[in-house]
Amino acid sequence: MTTIGNAGTLAGAKPGILDRERIIATAGFNRWMVPPAALCIHLCIGMAYGFSVFWLPLSQAIPTPASKEVCDGMSLMSELFTTNCNWKVASLGWMYTLFFVLLGAAAAIWGGWLERVGPRKAGFVSALCWCGGLALGAIGVYTHQLWLLWLGSGVIGGIGLGLGYISPVSTLVKWFPDRRGMATGMAIMGFGGGAMIGSPLANILMNYFKTPTDVGVWQTFLAMGVIYFVFMTIGAFSYRITPPNWKPEGWTPPATTNKMITTGHVHLDNAHKTKQFWLIWLVLCLNVSAGIGVIGMASPMLQEIFAGKLIGAPDVTFSQLSAAQKTAIAGIAAGFAGLISLFNIGGRFFWASLSDKMGRKNTYYTFFILGIVLYALVPTFAATGNKVLFVFAIGIILSMYGGGFATVPAYLADIFGTQFVGAIHGRLLTAWATAGIIGPVVVNYIREFQIAAGVPRAQVYDFTMYILAGMLVVGLICNMLVKPLAAHWFMKPEEVAAMQAKGAEAASVGGGSYGIGKGGLDAKAGAFWLFVGIPLLWGVWLTLQSAVRIFQ
Repeated sequence: MTTIGNAGTLAGAKPGILDRERIIATAGFNRWMVPPAALCIHLCIGMAYGFSVFWLPLSQAIPTPASKEVCDGMSLMSELFTTNCNWKVASLGWMYTLFFVLLGAAAAIWGGWLERVGPRKAGFVSALCWCGGLALGAIGVYTHQLWLLWLGSGVIGGIGLGLGYISPVSTLVKWFPDRRGMATGMAIMGFGGGAMIGSPLANILMNYFKTPTDVGVWQTFLAMGVIYFVFMTIGAFSYRITPPNWKPEGWTPPATTNKMITTGHVHLDNAHKTKQFWLIWLVLCLNVSAGIGVIGMASPMLQEIFAGKLIGAPDVTFSQLSAAQKTAIAGIAAGFAGLISLFNIGGRFFWASLSDKMGRKNTYYTFFILGIVLYALVPTFAATGNKVLFVFAIGIILSMYGGGFATVPAYLADIFGTQFVGAIHGRLLTAWATAGIIGPVVVNYIREFQIAAGVPRAQVYDFTMYILAGMLVVGLICNMLVKPLAAHWFMKPEEVAAMQAKGAEAASVGGGSYGIGKGGLDAKAGAFWLFVGIPLLWGVWLTLQSAVRIFQ
């Protein structure tokens, strides 16, 4: 007779090494081992933000006469299959669209599968896709086939991004019922910080591998693929999931019940049928659309608004700068891009942690109200030439952009419960894919229209900022309309228990601490945090060194 044993596995059946049943935590486990496991994966896939470091080298991959240096006048379809001219940077830039569209699609399609198989299998498949995509992309670079680069790094890698991004969400929410926002903030912070590590690492590797006839990109892809695979595998195999109905030892839910935090669970198949899902979808989409628009134009915006002021020539406009001066301010603008990435990362942890105190809905109220004010003030800061206030305002805006990503998993857990929160979050990430198109398109088209109308370059972003502020007003209204769900949406307790048993998780459904407490930074957990923390601190240090030039 087959029974459920104390370890939560089927007696007589040995689960595979990647199976969910193999990773149920036992007495003595420290829950603080889970966030660095998530960071191992997120810091690697976060390199998607830094892929632009490859564009210039790839646009010069074939040493040819200047007249044939780039695929000028060639259609994108032809450029995908040509091998005898250098790719245009604009064509390479389509990789970003592939990354984030596939991320949202993969998260939505396979979110339910992740909930069934657990974070270890999902994390390992993510490593295979992301690192395998880099390897296939390396072949595309080596053979100079753009379609193969797109397929490998863009499509297969994009699927890896989606699986890796959502792999820890449900697990962390369940491990930290007392600090949901902080827990997801710690992990999702890593996705924002991946480029700070990956970009300088890629530069180091390309300089090491390059020769007079080879820019060193394909070798860098392979090297980073191997490094990332090691880190991501360590992360995936370090995941542990909670026993059924686990709660930290000595912790009880607050006596005062928050109406915006449910104790029930909504089935994945029903979540998208509620208006709350689509209101939160719009909340995330509008917050991200505004923020990603600023990220996309951060470097040219600083250069065109402040121009000569960045290099001690306050009366020189952008159009009056010499080629050497433009090169100088481009370097300063790169430091600005790095600095706002720090705000993006810090905001993911700060705002998500703060949401544990002030509530998720109030946190989004803050994003929208403060964001509207700052977007409306940015043109004034620009007109007065105040670099400090301008940079500070953009930094706070980007901190709320990152904070929106990190806070939304906890928001979903509050509204829909924790049983399917990872899969529901995966479906919600289609809002990110949509925002990745809306934000840059709105900003770029308005900018081009302003320039064509003869507006001075220092003022072409004013109207854009007001439009983005208007988008946040709509987001504010959507957030205001989010209410607790009606009781009929929630699963019955026996349905939840049956689902846990079907997943071979439950030895009992009574719940408790199972000998697993709140944990702390013991020697093992401290070492794991150093393992992920040292590379992140290295990236932060390099970014700060570059950013300090803005204020000189």
